[in-house]
Amino acid sequence: MLATAPGRVNLIGDHTDYTGGLVLPMAIDLATTVEGVPGGDEVRLTSEELPGPAVVPLDVAEPQECEPPWARFVAGVVAVTTPARGFTGVVSTTLPVGAGLSSSAALEVALALALGFEGSALELALACQRAEQLASGVPCGVMDQLASAAGVAGHALLIDCTTLAVTPVPIPEDVEVVVVPSGDVRRLAESAYAERRAQCEAAIALIGPLAQATAQDVATVADPVVRARARHVVTENRRVRDMVAAMAAGEVAACGALMVASHESLRVDFEVSTPRLDALVAELVATPGVHGARLTGAGFGGCVVALTRPGTLRRGWRVQAVGGAEVVRW
Repeated sequence: MLATAPGRVNLIGDHTDYTGGLVLPMAIDLATTVEGVPGGDEVRLTSEELPGPAVVPLDVAEPQECEPPWARFVAGVVAVTTPARGFTGVVSTTLPVGAGLSSSAALEVALALALGFEGSALELALACQRAEQLASGVPCGVMDQLASAAGVAGHALLIDCTTLAVTPVPIPEDVEVVVVPSGDVRRLAESAYAERRAQCEAAIALIGPLAQATAQDVATVADPVVRARARHVVTENRRVRDMVAAMAAGEVAACGALMVASHESLRVDFEVSTPRLDALVAELVATPGVHGARLTGAGFGGCVVALTRPGTLRRGWRVQAVGGAEVVRW
């Protein structure tokens, strides 16, 4: 059995998924593969890229207690998918860990397929979202897992996180998507992610679903921090819509400007950037041939995604939009 799942980079739309908003990720040609044979009463995986074996019994009760840390994601998948038999295999990946490119989601999706999961891309993504939550204790949205499961070659994915509808959006042919690491390793479970989500929920309690809220609604929120968090989500949803329209029209300069505005909102209103991320975005945006750049993912470290003229940047990873996760060999 061999299954593979891509990572993802989010072009625009961060911290909108768990409030039912809009996101625009794409599955990328950096991926995780799980290969092995079924059998036994435990899932046993090794990896050259990750320390120690992950050994998880089929009746695992507390995924967060497993060691080494990456075994917790294995345990989350086992707990959610409840396979009838174990699995012994090897994990390999071209995804950098802690870079904000969804290495954990790719592992979860590939492993679920290797363990025999059957269902639609959406069902696979929802199962793996639950696995991530069990593993990390972080109340993450479904964007990462759905982008990995439902990727379309040559396209970004407009995901409505209220309806979970996925609409492929062609990426203009005359651009490159480049992911550049900031040097800050992202550790989401140690970040203020849960706090940001709670602040968004506080805003929802005051003005209703942020996916339908307006700037006027946001202005009525008295608490300045909660108001700022809500303002980011509402304006970011609008930027996602504008980005889709600009991509359809081939207006790459407008796409770049939207990415820069997104980063500024994440920096000021949502406060999830870092000095290194800010400096890298500024450096890239000042580079001739770069249309725009922004932090990608939840923030607190990780990478910057840039939209450029082909051949502009000689650093980071030039990524292509690829199809979603699949079983390559039974």
